[in-house]
Amino acid sequence: MNENIVHGAVSFGAAFTAGIINSVAGGGTLLTFPTLVWLGLPPIIANATSTVAIWPGGVGAMWGYRRELSRTPGRLLALVAPSLIGGIGGALLLRSTPQSAFKALVPYLILFATLLFLAQEPVQRALKARTGPAGPPERERTLELAARRGSVVQAKSSGALGGEKGHTTTGWLAGAMVFQLFVALYGGYFGAGIGILMLAALSILGLDDIHQMNGLKMFFALCINGVAAVYFIYAGMVFWPDVILMAAGAILGGYGGAGLARKMGRPFVRGAVIFIGFAMALSLFVKQ
Repeated sequence: MNENIVHGAVSFGAAFTAGIINSVAGGGTLLTFPTLVWLGLPPIIANATSTVAIWPGGVGAMWGYRRELSRTPGRLLALVAPSLIGGIGGALLLRSTPQSAFKALVPYLILFATLLFLAQEPVQRALKARTGPAGPPERERTLELAARRGSVVQAKSSGALGGEKGHTTTGWLAGAMVFQLFVALYGGYFGAGIGILMLAALSILGLDDIHQMNGLKMFFALCINGVAAVYFIYAGMVFWPDVILMAAGAILGGYGGAGLARKMGRPFVRGAVIFIGFAMALSLFVKQ
């Protein structure tokens, strides 16, 4: 009985902390998944349980970007299809992976996800710098002026159309869809760290509003993890006591802990996530 209470308290606490982390920097999965493994859940069950439990918190995070998402070019909705297909494909692949094989992969997956998270901040800074001080409104004025002069081709070559050298063409979109399919396969299989991969793809397509890109990243992640979560539930791969406790913890952490996380500062929170990720990977390497 006491063991169950400790298990529940630890899983709730991990999800609560993950909710705080996700409200500021993202990367909460790097805490919830390894915690469930350390609590004794088989790695595949722990992965599925973490995915289902954390998914509701992403809805609230995406809602914060609803204004930016309302301005999304319709062509980008084409990325929903590979997100859903890849998400269910990754979930099926996880289901078919032997427990022993996935257990051996876990430390490498956590290490890989931590490295992706480590790269996210520099990439976001680079994307912000690319916009320049004038930002998107100045680009729109440049396009309007070029159109008045009958120089739309010149506007394209200068990047005023939101992408350079044909990044807005059908070929580039098709390439992004293929890339998104592989991202979604990884996301449905494991999930942590997919955000930075999607930011890179959106940048290649010519988007330069980092807030819009973050909103799209969260929307596509919800598609990937949502379809995977539905399959995990259908296949009976989740441990429901932890799902319920962790979902409540993640929501409470995201809502009530955001102020605390902001007081600590984004750099501190990011540093904590990176430290936890490397520590968890190292400990699991040693445990094996």
